[in-house]
Amino acid sequence: MINKQFFKGLLAALLSLFIVVEGNGQRPSDNVAALLNAYNVSWDTPGPSSLQSMPLGNGDISLNVWAEPTGDLAFYIGKTDAWGTETKERGPWMKEGGVLMKLGLVRIAISPNPLANKGAFLQVLKLHEGEIQLQEGAGANAVTLRIWVDANHPVIRVAAKSQHPVSVKVKLENWRIGDGDTVLNKVNQVAWYHYNPATADPHLKDIVFGAVIKGPGLVNADATTLQSKSPATTQLISVYPLTQTTGVNNWLSGMNKQVADIDGLNLEQTWAAHRRWWDNFWHRSWIFIQGDDQTKKVNEGYILQRFVTACAGRGAYPIKFNGSLFVVDNPAWMQNRKNNPVKMDADFRDWGGQYWFQNTRAMYWPRLMAGDFDIMLPLFKMYAGILPGNAELVQQYYHHDGAYFAETAPFWGGLLYMGPEVPENWTAHYFTPILELSMMMLDYYEYTGDQQFAKEILLPVATAGIRFFDKHFSRDAQGKLLLDPDNSIEMFWKVHNPAPDIAGLHAVVHRLAVLPDGLVSKQQRSDWQRFESELPVLPVGVENGKEVLLPYSGPQTAKGHNLENPELYAVYPFRLYGVGKPDLQLAINSFNNRKFRDKGCWVQDPIQAAMLGQTAVAKMYTSFNLTRKDPSLKFPAFWDIGHDYMPDEDNGGNGENGLQQMLMQTDGKKIMLLPAWPAEWGNVSFKLNAPYRTTVEGKVVNGKLTDLVITPASRKGDVIDMSTANR
Repeated sequence: MINKQFFKGLLAALLSLFIVVEGNGQRPSDNVAALLNAYNVSWDTPGPSSLQSMPLGNGDISLNVWAEPTGDLAFYIGKTDAWGTETKERGPWMKEGGVLMKLGLVRIAISPNPLANKGAFLQVLKLHEGEIQLQEGAGANAVTLRIWVDANHPVIRVAAKSQHPVSVKVKLENWRIGDGDTVLNKVNQVAWYHYNPATADPHLKDIVFGAVIKGPGLVNADATTLQSKSPATTQLISVYPLTQTTGVNNWLSGMNKQVADIDGLNLEQTWAAHRRWWDNFWHRSWIFIQGDDQTKKVNEGYILQRFVTACAGRGAYPIKFNGSLFVVDNPAWMQNRKNNPVKMDADFRDWGGQYWFQNTRAMYWPRLMAGDFDIMLPLFKMYAGILPGNAELVQQYYHHDGAYFAETAPFWGGLLYMGPEVPENWTAHYFTPILELSMMMLDYYEYTGDQQFAKEILLPVATAGIRFFDKHFSRDAQGKLLLDPDNSIEMFWKVHNPAPDIAGLHAVVHRLAVLPDGLVSKQQRSDWQRFESELPVLPVGVENGKEVLLPYSGPQTAKGHNLENPELYAVYPFRLYGVGKPDLQLAINSFNNRKFRDKGCWVQDPIQAAMLGQTAVAKMYTSFNLTRKDPSLKFPAFWDIGHDYMPDEDNGGNGENGLQQMLMQTDGKKIMLLPAWPAEWGNVSFKLNAPYRTTVEGKVVNGKLTDLVITPASRKGDVIDMSTANR
């Protein structure tokens, strides 16, 4: 039985939560919170469905939150490790790599209904606080609902406050009951779980995920519904999601412990810690542009994409490019973009559960300048965990050391045999991902100086990748590495010396060879230096009278299969060419000569244009990405389906990256500011991260760089103002 003293304590805690949020949480020394508040998302019309939802999350647990015209608050719950199995026929990819499922849908109704008689409505995503607030009704009949996912604990909170006592009904809606999901009979709780049976894929079997819902003063109406025992002016509803990988009994005991541990925490203190986490997050970096309405929309896209990434990027597994944790009901999915529309639930995502590296990377490159290093770790840890199994398969298939990562793979990895006799296809002889991942890991180490990461993750991955290329491919008559057969990404299949792999090898091997003695042995350095001397040069040719990079060596007769420009991998992601580097004109010629100029989604043009100092082109592509809302979705940063699925996360990630590169680029210790910044975009305030644990903060006012603060100050001499250097 809950005693009166507990209720008094809860009432005081809830009241304090509603009071403290009225302050802006602003640090005395800056106005970041105030600037951020201008980008809060506000809606004055409810729903009517998940298509009109807002995202929320703590990095592992996500919500799609909306209000229905009836006034009901509804939210889908997602989780980064809620891997289920497909039991329906919903396209070929849904059966590959598991299904990242929703845990369920929770619906909360208030009685009497504050929206009766067309009462006032306001829903606000408050970015600085990491919460959503709903105001339903007006005056004495108003009810305020605050929703947040605790940034530091696995719990969802919904707090309600009203002037007059109201009753609350909380209902679980689960479309999988009887198809893997079970509802438990619990006293004054709603509890349920999904179980992958022993007949599932070995990597998925025995995974259990689900949640418990409860709150003081709530009692069961039935197994899926809680309701107020008596009306009250305050109410706290808590949802406790959990995933276990060792069966139902362990999930049940683990859930009991999780609920008890969280219930033992002080609500006010956890809320304050939650707000501190988000405040610290927004102070890692920022970009605020003071321009026209279009520029504000670009800035909004950048800020909201970073928020969406933070909501889903700190869990057990990396962000899925095809919707992240925020897929919703799709009333009109068309397979291959041309079949008859089919209604799909929120468990569905086109392209399924596998990780496609070329798409996944897009959300992670911008984390470096943003300073969101914690969000990069799930990506690195997943691939580091895949490495030993893939190395065993390489040894089994080819009888040599080393490893690589498949372009498309489930979270547990794996490789198919891809000898030279295997027929060509999109990703068969595609070995590039381990090179780009090594490049990203080298950057992470350069930014953070994390020696433990370098020893335990970076070096095992990068060393295995270089060893694979060294052992797997033969040499030509001049002793140079001969990459054949090898895909030039998905564009050209089984070609000779593809540019992406040559660029990646040059970039990665050189950086490995100059790592400090404390990290690498003399033998490793000698091996890398020897291998670097054996690398072929990038293929170059002449087109339209100008020297350009080519996608592979030899006659350019291979059939293209995609809409990609492989030769430009030497610009991004491998940065052999760019502003302030040799042979810039060769790279600009190649960019101007590119065959495909599509916009949005996984297209790399906004980043490559910025890295080559092509300001107008970078502005055009970046603006397109960061304003490309899907027309069927209401949230401004739920991006159009593109080649993927909505919300399309690599569209947003490439937009972030493009905007950052327009403001700042680095090369070794050089920090180049405003290398591709359009003067017409007006004034901007920014803080970005640079290598060697450096932050760069400043403003652009009337086209001039001002108020520059470099931390540590010793790095100030490394800064180059490109706006004056180019005059």
